Amino acid sequence: MRRALAHRSWCAEVGGEESNERLEFLGDAVLGWIVAELAYRQHADLAEGKLTDLRKSVVNATALADVATELGIGPFLLLGKGEAAAGGRAKPSILSDAFEAVLGAVYLDGGAAAAAALVERLFVRRMAAAAQRLDRLDYKTVLQELTA
Repeated sequence: MRRALAHRSWCAEVGGEESNERLEFLGDAVLGWIVAELAYRQHADLAEGKLTDLRKSVVNATALADVATELGIGPFLLLGKGEAAAGGRAKPSILSDAFEAVLGAVYLDGGAAAAAALVERLFVRRMAAAAQRLDRLDYKTVLQELTA
């Protein structure tokens, strides 16, 4: 967990510590896989394109930062002095990356079942709400469809 919360700015200051970037990479992949499976199982009425839209609506920096905030990750982040002074504990990009890193750590420590249970607990409600407003989620796609 310490590594999952270690931002590269802190690692640069203290030296000899590994940042959360590799765990973030792993967590991103695990999150995408689990959310895709949840979407597939729980929304059998949606076509492939809508499943993609549903996944994108809950797996993006803003949504993940909201999850990290709800979990209270910000105060536990290990940040360098400059990043901490610049409000890094509340930055969506840092929070979303930290959430992915935490999920990567859960996956490594507890396996696929533990990671899936965590994602399901945190995202099923969000996915259900997003599924109700899929037609209003992506204005760029709506515009492209209208112009086509």
